[in-house]
Amino acid sequence: MRIISGKHKGKRIMAPRKLPVRPTTDMAKEALFNILNNKYYFENIAVLDLFAGTGNISFEFASRGTTELIAVDADYDCIKFIEKISRELDLGISTVKGDAFGFLEKSDSKADVIFADPPYDLTLEEFSKIPEIVFKNRMLKEDGMLIIEHSKHMKLSHLDHFSKERRYGGSVFSFFLN
Repeated sequence: MRIISGKHKGKRIMAPRKLPVRPTTDMAKEALFNILNNKYYFENIAVLDLFAGTGNISFEFASRGTTELIAVDADYDCIKFIEKISRELDLGISTVKGDAFGFLEKSDSKADVIFADPPYDLTLEEFSKIPEIVFKNRMLKEDGMLIIEHSKHMKLSHLDHFSKERRYGGSVFSFFLN
């Protein structure tokens, strides 16, 4: 994976092969950040990265200047990898090792952008819980955005607060607005 823009533009990061992840492709990530770039000043926002995996999305936000950034993942090796890269590149990413759903239920964090990239094999009911909990617990700041990455075979457009979706290959980003 590579960091597309910001102070670490072009930096390639090799994640250990043993991590149980499916990183967002560079093409999809670049398209996502083009959308976000038109809405936010990255240095002024708080970001929550759920199911963070390799930290690919967190690294991109941090490289672009986001300093209030929490990456959540249940896998110990993923968290250790994110912490290692964050230290090496001086990115300042806070990490939480834990279940993303549990974190959402218990956290009082508020963010401008919440990005969730859960395993594609979750059920529709499990995917639906993400926006349900985020909006029930008022986790988005004013004009905040929840983005869920999922398979092209999953449809989330019927859920409350859904705004739009963007397709990139086999992946889809569904956007939910506050």
